[in-house]
Amino acid sequence: MEGRDYYAVLGVSRDASIEEIRKAYRALARKLHPDVNKTPDAQKRFTEVQDAYDVLSDPEKRRQYDLFGAAGPGASARTAQGSPQASGFDFDDLGSMFDAFFGGRTETPFGQTSGRRASRRTRPVTVEQDVHISFDTMARGGEHPLTIERQGVTHRIDLVIPRGVAQGARLRVKPRTPGDPEVVVTVHVGGHPIFRRTDPKGLDLEFDLPLSITEATLGASISVPTLGESLVLTVPPGTSSGRKLRLRGRGLTNAEGRSGDLFATVRIVPPDPDTLTEDQRQALERLARGLKSPRQGKPWDERHGVTP
Repeated sequence: MEGRDYYAVLGVSRDASIEEIRKAYRALARKLHPDVNKTPDAQKRFTEVQDAYDVLSDPEKRRQYDLFGAAGPGASARTAQGSPQASGFDFDDLGSMFDAFFGGRTETPFGQTSGRRASRRTRPVTVEQDVHISFDTMARGGEHPLTIERQGVTHRIDLVIPRGVAQGARLRVKPRTPGDPEVVVTVHVGGHPIFRRTDPKGLDLEFDLPLSITEATLGASISVPTLGESLVLTVPPGTSSGRKLRLRGRGLTNAEGRSGDLFATVRIVPPDPDTLTEDQRQALERLARGLKSPRQGKPWDERHGVTP
């Protein structure tokens, strides 16, 4: 990447601290990794970001770069670390793009070294662990503290949960330092009092929408909840129980920024007969006498015997 301004690539100032550089790199790596970002230039941009981080995260390389630029003394050919496959990303599903994004790296945020030394390193021990998160944490993403006990040593990790992570997703956390285990986390998402997924791995949500018989028959404008603010939903006249009304783009949003839909499943709730006044009861009886029965035509107009 000769001639490029590494500081500009990462979007940091020339006097940025190592923490600012690391934070900028993590954000760009999440956004541009080719397994997640399918735009044509994602691979090239990801490589540029990796190049810039390789230099600016190393004090000696950074000093050389500040003195001589990318082509001066201290510049080196790109190693195996530059490819997405060697950068510590090990996907069991799309959500585990966040595998290794937790603090305290002494090398890259992926815990990798480059070149022949990496190929000779002993494969770390793998530890399987379940983690239970709330529906809200799944929906908005965030960090979840994780404690691993192994051979009398406690390892504490701030596990990054990607937005919209699938139920049962497996996130792989690379070792932070030599001797640390590799952790494979299976995610279990708790329930929500209103919303539920239409598919455990999808982005669409649904909820039950109770309607009175008059609202379902005549139509209505109903205020309904979403993951954000409440919205007004138009219920068409003659809506039957079980019908699904769609709110586009109001479902879950994943790490790529793609959003699912929110479906309101209609449940018609009859009035409680014990709470009806006499006038209301008589009005319903008059209405019933004047309405056509929904059970007309075959097979309702035929007599069917039952053979024992």
